[in-house]
Amino acid sequence: MKHAATFSAATAGSGGTVGLVPTMGFLHEGHLSLLERARAECDTVVMSLFVNPLQFDREDDLRRYPRDLERDLRLAAAAGADVVFAPEVETMYPEPPLTRVAVATLADHFEGPHRPGHFDGVATVVAKLFAGLRPDRAYFGRKDAQQLAVVRRMASDLSFPLEVVGAPIVREADGLALSSRNVFLDERQRAAALALNRGLASAADAAEAGECRAARLVELVTAALAQELQLDTEYVALASQDTVEPLEKLDRPAFLALAAWAGPTRLIDNVHLDASGDGFAADRGIRLDHPSVLYEGG
Repeated sequence: MKHAATFSAATAGSGGTVGLVPTMGFLHEGHLSLLERARAECDTVVMSLFVNPLQFDREDDLRRYPRDLERDLRLAAAAGADVVFAPEVETMYPEPPLTRVAVATLADHFEGPHRPGHFDGVATVVAKLFAGLRPDRAYFGRKDAQQLAVVRRMASDLSFPLEVVGAPIVREADGLALSSRNVFLDERQRAAALALNRGLASAADAAEAGECRAARLVELVTAALAQELQLDTEYVALASQDTVEPLEKLDRPAFLALAAWAGPTRLIDNVHLDASGDGFAADRGIRLDHPSVLYEGG
């Protein structure tokens, strides 16, 4: 596996179909599942590893984000990455960027108001990765549902010649959606955080049984969250997979998403509701049958 710090070094010698897995590092099985899928579908697999300052609205959150380059290189190699592109901030932004990529309306709801400028930062850095690395496919997890929609629309609007692939959420054995920030949860906060998946699972069951009212689906989630005093809920909402438009009725492919704080740690989760026959099928993700590599030593 090659460790590259510049665009030219990352793309040198790449042949055939190139698959890109963009990450901010501190890898877990969610990232590794994307690498494994890219390995199965592409000739060359490139993983980017860059903690992008443009997508953090709080300096303390940027400083706190976990980092361990040597660990990530080892895990990426084992999962099939051919190249890890791990640039310095000065490589990605030689000067403070005057150009930002903004995807109008898709960032107006849910995560957008709670994380000002976040999606502009995401769209900007992903556009730079697409332009500099020129992948044929780019792989993103469905856990960041709104981000996936933003990236897809950005790639389409700017005519990037690639396919954006969305892959299922990977969950820990107890149902908690994998996130690099899970390492910050103490025992009580982690126990409370399991309510996120419980509420979404309850709503998913109802949607598959024919419940189409957004208010009822949201109610099922909020009822589970309300039982945990350790949680502070920011939002629970049903939205279109394509436009991120808030929905009052489940009448198209959608996702039911939430954000909540467990102590000082902000968690997001969702369930995608995909059209299936005359109804909808819930993508509940993939559950591990072993402890996550998040908690292993370097």
